[in-house]
Amino acid sequence: MSSPNANDVTPIVSAAASVSPGGNQSAANLPDGPINAAHWDAIAASAEFKALLRAKVRFIVPATIFFVVYYFALPYLVGYQPQLMEKKVWGSINIAYLFALSQFFMAWGIALLYVFVAAGWDRTAAELIRRFAGR
Repeated sequence: MSSPNANDVTPIVSAAASVSPGGNQSAANLPDGPINAAHWDAIAASAEFKALLRAKVRFIVPATIFFVVYYFALPYLVGYQPQLMEKKVWGSINIAYLFALSQFFMAWGIALLYVFVAAGWDRTAAELIRRFAGR
């Protein structure tokens, strides 16, 4: 392997991983030092971690249900409420076209909301890992 070039932005793909080949977490390198499998077991058993998982479920399940219902509302309405969906809004653009277009914005909105909410979960998880690594 040649010496790294400061101007080369190609990632080094042969870098050491913190996960063992068997899929078990052997040691994650944190700013405070390594954390081993015993720490992960303690974290998973903690009330804070369980609360974090509940918070994730409270967001992900309703967001997924909303997405699926919204997504399948278009074919349902086109099939069973054609008189509503054929109603012209502007020129030849009808409600069905607007509803279909709105699905893109709805999906982007859910994704954006998820990014912001997940950032909080990441901070909580990192704090939890730091606290257990310090024990």
